[in-house]
Amino acid sequence: MQPSYGKPKQSIRESIYKMMRDKILTMELEPGRKLSEKEWSQKLEVSRTPVREAFLKLSEEGLLDIVPQSGSVVARIDLAIVEEGRFVREQLETAIVREACHSLPPEFARKIEENLLLQDFNHVEDPRTMFTLDEAFHQLLFLASKKGRSWEMSKQMNTQFERIRMLRLRSESLDWGNLVEDHKEIFRLILEKDEIAAAERMKQHLRLVDFEKGAIMSEYPNYFITHIEGAEGKSEYDSKVVWPS
Repeated sequence: MQPSYGKPKQSIRESIYKMMRDKILTMELEPGRKLSEKEWSQKLEVSRTPVREAFLKLSEEGLLDIVPQSGSVVARIDLAIVEEGRFVREQLETAIVREACHSLPPEFARKIEENLLLQDFNHVEDPRTMFTLDEAFHQLLFLASKKGRSWEMSKQMNTQFERIRMLRLRSESLDWGNLVEDHKEIFRLILEKDEIAAAERMKQHLRLVDFEKGAIMSEYPNYFITHIEGAEGKSEYDSKVVWPS
């Protein structure tokens, strides 16, 4: 059998892609920061090819802007895309909680209870832990309803929404306790099989971004695309770059 020479290269590219994607979503690499293929290949001690391939994949997801002759820049957050992603999640997750009201397997009820206990313990800790627990809570509802692929589809559309959620968790103005209480109330309504109230509570929960985005933008003004009207009536945006210190 001939050896598969492509596999190690693919594995390196995927590893770099996932690592950088995580850094972008968690704001370790903030919007507007300029990235260099050469610097990252040296830092990771790999050739530039897998780094370039990872950059291209991040660009396809809208997380990286590749500017000819200038390099690559972590994409800033476009609120129009955030709203579209939130809309998709709202449609899916209100339907999911309705299904969960009719059928929630006991093993998933236990997992959700464990998740909520961890949220209680960690909501005063670091944002990344809370972000992971928040994601797991919503994912468990999809898995309980045997809609795992729908969750993955939603995730693909919600990279921008995830970034603003991370900013919410980092924001000094956010009361994390309210977020945890929202999750508890949604779960309580599911256990009581009150599908109308559960769906409405989930809808309001996912719309928190709308209520809080003004404060978030004031706290992180350079992280967002500012749409302006160009001379020819086209939508443009300011493209400030944050250079590495």
